[in-house]
Amino acid sequence: MRLLIINPGSTSTKVSVFDDERELFTESVFHDAPVLLGYPTTNDQLPFRKKVVLDLLDSHGIPLSSIDAFVGRGGCAYSQPSGVMAIDRTLYEDTRDDRGGSDHPAKLGVMMAYELGSECGKPMFTLDPTNVDELIPEARITGLKGVYRRAQSHVLNQKGIARLHAAKLGKAYGECRFIVCHIDGGITIAAHRDGRMIDGTEGAGGDGPLTPTRLGSIPLMETAGYLESHTPQELEAMCSRSGGFVSHFGTSCADAVHAMAEAGDDHAALVWRSMIYQIAKEIGAMAAVLEGRVDAILLTGGLMRFSDISEGIGRMCSWIAPISVYRGEVEQEVLCHEALKVLRGEAEARVYTGKPVFSGFPWDD
Repeated sequence: MRLLIINPGSTSTKVSVFDDERELFTESVFHDAPVLLGYPTTNDQLPFRKKVVLDLLDSHGIPLSSIDAFVGRGGCAYSQPSGVMAIDRTLYEDTRDDRGGSDHPAKLGVMMAYELGSECGKPMFTLDPTNVDELIPEARITGLKGVYRRAQSHVLNQKGIARLHAAKLGKAYGECRFIVCHIDGGITIAAHRDGRMIDGTEGAGGDGPLTPTRLGSIPLMETAGYLESHTPQELEAMCSRSGGFVSHFGTSCADAVHAMAEAGDDHAALVWRSMIYQIAKEIGAMAAVLEGRVDAILLTGGLMRFSDISEGIGRMCSWIAPISVYRGEVEQEVLCHEALKVLRGEAEARVYTGKPVFSGFPWDD
């Protein structure tokens, strides 16, 4: 079986082709913020990102007609349970329309897989989208009745890394307590307890650390002040596409900002250190969620190529639990392997219900 794996991120489009478990190629194309900000919405990026995928196939001499199944990273539809899900028209439309209340480039994986799979008449799947919801009730509540925190994180890579590390410990993922940090163009930190992500930062929702593309947590009244001279649409973009490094320096390129810091730019050095500080601060919060019983802190994602990030987190957090670093991601492999299980009849794909996992508490009626 030949599988095309499509993984759009906040600063890149990553594409792989596998013949069964054998990887034919994997390539990641970086998109700097000024390029992506030329598109008014994430949906407007679809033709651009689709061309990237088709150009990569063409450059490797792989005809689209040779693909047996299309697998895309997902998000932005109604919240879903963990696992493989078949992509149908309803999931495509709810993803396109941001029914889950968030806007993240991961959605384009589902949209591209559906369009290409429909064109070729082949099966289409997604796995562990950004809005898998396993939150405990206490993690949902805010100080505003009827306004609740949402599950929104790098579920695909976080769970993949957690399972990988659990196996190294000789345990099942469901037996472990981990704090997993995905650190790249977007950054999310989550508490994993007994195979579930029970709490975590809300990735593209204005929560957690500042990142290359996101503003991170800001005091509410400061946000209100910002809105006096900016539109809600501009604030939404700051949450997912034009905050963080982009706001400070006009680029989402971490290599460029890190080089500025290394060259003695005080502004860049402070923002870089603040990002590390804020990641460590959220790790401390998740340690409290897990009641101090943490088997490991796992650091993963593209920015882990910078050793000063793991060093800084180590200084602040190594007292909590052992820290392991997994540079890069395992998303492509996990998308492939889990889809193959369905194609071989070893597992069954979920069907999208068109309803959120959580729709409120009894007192909301």
